[in-house]
Amino acid sequence: MNQDKKQILAHYENSMMWVESLANVTEEQWRTPIAAGKWSIAEVIGHFIPWDEFVISKRIPFLFTETGLPKAPNVKEMNANAAHSSRLQSKEETMAKFLNSRRQLVNALHHLTDEQWQQSFYIGESELILYRYFSGLVAHDLHHFCQIQKVLK
Repeated sequence: MNQDKKQILAHYENSMMWVESLANVTEEQWRTPIAAGKWSIAEVIGHFIPWDEFVISKRIPFLFTETGLPKAPNVKEMNANAAHSSRLQSKEETMAKFLNSRRQLVNALHHLTDEQWQQSFYIGESELILYRYFSGLVAHDLHHFCQIQKVLK
């Protein structure tokens, strides 16, 4: 297996275990903002779900086709909707939805060939290779995971 693919898959598989470990946080910790003016842990975890679904349905199937990539949704709107949903759901429901979307993402990534991890594609005018694209998504995950770890210590 391509080393880049292996690294990205390892992150996503580890992210599922890490989120499962949040089952031990109290309801108060789950619902308290991670900092003044910031989201709660619930909202942070919840906002990953629609983005994973977007990557699964509107990015991966179109990456190596002649069809252009579908337009990305409005970031603020999608994040606000996800945060709102997470406030209404139980911790268990948000975590289950996260784990489901991550499993689907891992499955979709498993189907990409080693050669595709080296192919370039365009998002707008930006030329990327698959690893660079997913490295950015991994960095985004890690940024938020670090915020959560800090508040739980």
